[in-house]
Amino acid sequence: MDVEQPLPREVKVVDSASLLRLEERAGDLGLSQRLDLTWVRANAAPCGTHYLWPALWHTLPHRPDLPDHVRWELLITLRTGDRLVSWLDVIPDDFTPLPKVTSREERMQVRRLLDQAPSVREWLLRKGEGPVRL
Repeated sequence: MDVEQPLPREVKVVDSASLLRLEERAGDLGLSQRLDLTWVRANAAPCGTHYLWPALWHTLPHRPDLPDHVRWELLITLRTGDRLVSWLDVIPDDFTPLPKVTSREERMQVRRLLDQAPSVREWLLRKGEGPVRL
């Protein structure tokens, strides 16, 4: 895949089970932008809606076994109702089948939330906890 190609033009919406699968896959592949799976299981709202907004194509020339992938901004909804921002690397085979946000209004709302929400790291530091793997 050519990293000069345009980013996907869609915002993806995922449930918590799908988010866990994506985080686990990123961990299995050794992709660098992901959250600790134990933390996600403990903190993501079980029936929550989470969003992925495309940020950039990422390639690992030193790992030719891995396909180029998209680094997504992740808007994660917590059990507490808080929304936080992180990053998640996802390979095309995994993000292509994900449902996309079809409403312009919902996409605009997601963008506003991404711009306003604290990062996972900021949230953890405010709570006095150490950072999780980002």
